[in-house]
Amino acid sequence: MIYLDNNATTKVDEKVLEEMLPYLKNEYANASSMYEFARKSSNAIKNARIQVQDFLGAKDEKEIIFTSCGSESANMAIKGVVNCNKEKRHLITTTIEHPCVLNVYKELEKQGYEVDYIGVNADGELQVDELKEKLRKDTAIVSVMWANNETGVINPVEEIADMIKTRSPETKFFVDGVQAGGKILIDVKNTQIDMVGISGHKLHAPKGIGALYVKNGTRITPLINGGHQERGLRAGTENVPYIVGLGKACELASDALDFELKEVKRLRDKLEQGILKNVFNARLNSNSLHRVPNTTNIGFQYVEGELILLHLSDLGICASSGSACTSGSLDPSHVLLSIGLPHEIAHGSLRLSLCEDNTPEE
Repeated sequence: MIYLDNNATTKVDEKVLEEMLPYLKNEYANASSMYEFARKSSNAIKNARIQVQDFLGAKDEKEIIFTSCGSESANMAIKGVVNCNKEKRHLITTTIEHPCVLNVYKELEKQGYEVDYIGVNADGELQVDELKEKLRKDTAIVSVMWANNETGVINPVEEIADMIKTRSPETKFFVDGVQAGGKILIDVKNTQIDMVGISGHKLHAPKGIGALYVKNGTRITPLINGGHQERGLRAGTENVPYIVGLGKACELASDALDFELKEVKRLRDKLEQGILKNVFNARLNSNSLHRVPNTTNIGFQYVEGELILLHLSDLGICASSGSACTSGSLDPSHVLLSIGLPHEIAHGSLRLSLCEDNTPEE
């Protein structure tokens, strides 16, 4: 099998699994309990929180809230800010966000909120000037993804954060960092970004664990009410083995970043150039110079993307036509339509996403 769908999910790293196993077997105590047996679990969570803090470049470990996934992190950030600022009825996001953001905004629209959706150019790059024009004093929150899950295009979120805080200092800024974590350097401490969400299974931790960075001083309401866990912001008994796994995965991803930026990018370029050279009806769907190093998106005229995927699957090759969260739909990718592609090319597009495990032979 040749696995080229790492933006959908990644294989759990053996070192991550090793780190988790004691907490799945012998160290099973509830980390919130008072007795000595629970202390190792409690300390393991603290250590993992510091590992995630270092990975994101946060100033304080208390700024890290563990969640179940990127979708929960996005919901917690957006709904948490809106609930704290009920007098502000205007929201901004982009047309290329992941469904975990877009569908929250659509739900808020039904509740009477006014939403502006910012477009992109033909390479999938955000129209920052349009965002600047739409920003208002009553804008509660702006949501922009750090890197797009389908095209790999990187948005200038640090620049956007500065612009937001200059024009509307009270407006909060949430960044979906799910597809950026482990692929490019993230360092939030010197930015004006208020919140960043990540997901473990995108960087070789298991499915079912994520984190939300919440900058000190940013007020949000809990998405899940109950006990005191996560400073009262996310109730529920701590998932110690998975939290430990996320911490280790973040540490490994930081160590492997240079390899990702050089070697994985080299393989991505080799794959991309080979397809464009050898397939007559292939076109690159984004020529942006600002892309994460592992992702390419290629369109093929006159053929359905699903048909390509089925043929590839027969050959033992795993790929995608877009976000795994929309794979049940027969509609073309909303991201590719946003960049102005005609339906027939958007329908016949293929996303290939690599990781450090892929080889030149593959």
